[in-house]
Amino acid sequence: MEIRVAQPDERVAAFAPIWHYFGSPLGPDAERTERMLVPDGRMHVATDGGSIVGSGGAFELDLTVPGGQARAAGVTVVGVLPTHRRRGVLRGLMRAQLDDVQARGEPLAVLWASEGGIYGRFGYGVASVCGDIALARAHAAFVKPAEWPEPARLVTAEEAGELFPAVYDRVRRVTPGMFARSATWWEKRTLADSEWRRAGGGELAYAVLERDGEPEAYALYRLNLTYDEGVPTGKTVVVEAMGATSEATAAIWRYLLDIDWMATVEATLLPVDHPLFLLLVEQSRMKFRVGDGLWVRLVDVGVALAARGYAEDGDVVFEVADDFCPWNEGRYALDGEKTTAAPDLRLSVDALGCVYLGGFTFAELLRAGRVEEVAPGAVARADALFRTDLRPWCPEIF
Repeated sequence: MEIRVAQPDERVAAFAPIWHYFGSPLGPDAERTERMLVPDGRMHVATDGGSIVGSGGAFELDLTVPGGQARAAGVTVVGVLPTHRRRGVLRGLMRAQLDDVQARGEPLAVLWASEGGIYGRFGYGVASVCGDIALARAHAAFVKPAEWPEPARLVTAEEAGELFPAVYDRVRRVTPGMFARSATWWEKRTLADSEWRRAGGGELAYAVLERDGEPEAYALYRLNLTYDEGVPTGKTVVVEAMGATSEATAAIWRYLLDIDWMATVEATLLPVDHPLFLLLVEQSRMKFRVGDGLWVRLVDVGVALAARGYAEDGDVVFEVADDFCPWNEGRYALDGEKTTAAPDLRLSVDALGCVYLGGFTFAELLRAGRVEEVAPGAVARADALFRTDLRPWCPEIF
């Protein structure tokens, strides 16, 4: 068994292990997209007898963290063929990948986990939660009317590529867990509408709300029209919707909830503090189902701590344990410097990943037995420092 960087002529074959679990190839469009966005040298493969049996890649992301930005490896397309499970292939891939991330000077690695039990042993901690909704339009009334001076406008994919990034960037800059999208990312991933992305549904629609000619909110959605004995029973499937202000957010969701002929509005990956909870008269009608969101791995604890902003002045000393990346072992102040001072809190690197973006608190870690409070009051002090106004949110799986 050999673990190494994929050669240029192996780039397509390197995606085969993860695609095996989809039951069929995702097609040449998906291959071209992933090859274009995963940089050269960022795909690792495991080979056995010359055949690729496992792989894992990484995007290069500029991630929003509380109070700042940090470089991050966006771990993607990780898979091992079922013929080679329980042979240490995944561990070897994670070893090679995290060593490479460290060598590149990226302090964070982030991912979406298909199975949450896999990545904790490699130092990842679940850092956010998100939810899916299925809201009947008959129960979609708002507490207060959502008014907007101009009607929504449907645009082409090309127009969306010009208008939507301005809204996204305004939201992204203040929302932990979001990352900067390049023009290529917008074109080849976010706005792409290949048949396999539709999964049998309607074509992707692009709607924008503007004020004085400037975009303030947008929505990507599909209309899946069905009938039952002559009555429309279709659904609006929201792929992504956001506004740069609270007023614009309410207005774009009002637009989506008012589309005729649709009986239900469905959306996924919504943050747990989404405004719909307070906009709707009947919040329970959303049937909000919560699951894990982004997972975070601190590859360089010191640099990661220094990249993050804090809610108030003060300090706390962490004693961090990290079996998989032993270079992280030690005591750290909030400025990222290693210290010989007595620790206030002891925890593993995966637990630190849970609280890094503000998705969980040290008090929650304490209740779960995931942190040791060495100095009295240290948990409350750390929570005051790590407090964020927005829960972390990543609006897309990569």
